[in-house]
Amino acid sequence: MTPSNTGRTGLSLSHMGFYVNDMVRVEDFYTRVLEFTVTDRGSLDTPHGKVSLVFLSRDPAIHHQIVLASGRPKDLSFNPINQISLEADSLATLKRFHQRFVEEEMKEILPVTHGNAISFYARDPEGNRLEIFIDTPWYVDQPMRVPVDFAMPDEELMASVERHARGLPGFRPRAEWVAEMAKRMGIA
Repeated sequence: MTPSNTGRTGLSLSHMGFYVNDMVRVEDFYTRVLEFTVTDRGSLDTPHGKVSLVFLSRDPAIHHQIVLASGRPKDLSFNPINQISLEADSLATLKRFHQRFVEEEMKEILPVTHGNAISFYARDPEGNRLEIFIDTPWYVDQPMRVPVDFAMPDEELMASVERHARGLPGFRPRAEWVAEMAKRMGIA
């Protein structure tokens, strides 16, 4: 998440933690495929027993962006995590990670546009849905999702996304939408 000096003061989203079943496998995925670094590890006694923790970050100034915690039951009938979203710094980076996921034969890889973003979704080794995305310069009413082809050259892909977005309800420059949200949040 890119820090914003125009957001509400007082709180900002910092990091997340989630339970895992196979710590070694999940740590390997997040460090090797998504290029996080282990910043710390250890265990804590809790009311439910000892929990092993692995702290991960991609930013040297942030101790952890993700915490992996032991204790996820092996068989869950429902995964309570809807998605874990990571923002890429460019279309090239987005495509690079998409290619890594293809090479890793990850499950359910789905490249899409939401009009206001270009993303791909896939499952991590324990079935948590990941989204890696970039914002576009436009806004369209949500929800909206259509498949895109990451094999297209960058300029062609962006032109295709813009062409589709222009025909959708609510299309406008992102800056206009941001100004509207600032008013709604009382910070304009």
